[in-house]
Amino acid sequence: MLKEFKDFIMRGNVLELAVAVIIAGAFGAVVTSFTNDVIMPPIGLALGGVDFSDLAITLAGAEMNDAGEVVKEAVQLRYGAFIQKVIDFLIIAFIIFMLVRTYNSMQKKKEEAPAPPPGPSAEDLLAEIRDLLKKQ
Repeated sequence: MLKEFKDFIMRGNVLELAVAVIIAGAFGAVVTSFTNDVIMPPIGLALGGVDFSDLAITLAGAEMNDAGEVVKEAVQLRYGAFIQKVIDFLIIAFIIFMLVRTYNSMQKKKEEAPAPPPGPSAEDLLAEIRDLLKKQ
C-alpha cells in the first residue's frame, strides 16, 4: 500500500498539480495585495474617500454588557468585502485569460511554421536516372 501511494504521489501530473496549487496560493496573495493596495485606493478616492472594506449594512447591532464589553457581535451584510473579492476574481480571470491567449497564439505559430518543400519522390528520381541513362 505504501508503494502504491508513493507511485501515485510521484506521478508527474500529481506533482504538477501540487506545484500549481502552491503557485496559485502565492499568486492569490499577490493579486489581493494588488487589489487592496493599488486598485482600490484610487477607486475609493474617486468615489469620495470610500473604503470598500468598511461598507456594510447592519442588520442587528452589537449587544453590550454594563462594562461596555461586546456580548454579541453585530450582524452585518459586508457587501464591501464582496465587491473586493469580485474585483480580485476579475483581475485573476483576466490574467489567466491573457496567459491562455498567449499560449494558444504560440501554439498556432508552431503549427503554422511552413514545412520544408517536399523533395522529389522515388518515382521522380528513378525517372530522372532513366532519362539520363537514355541520353548516354
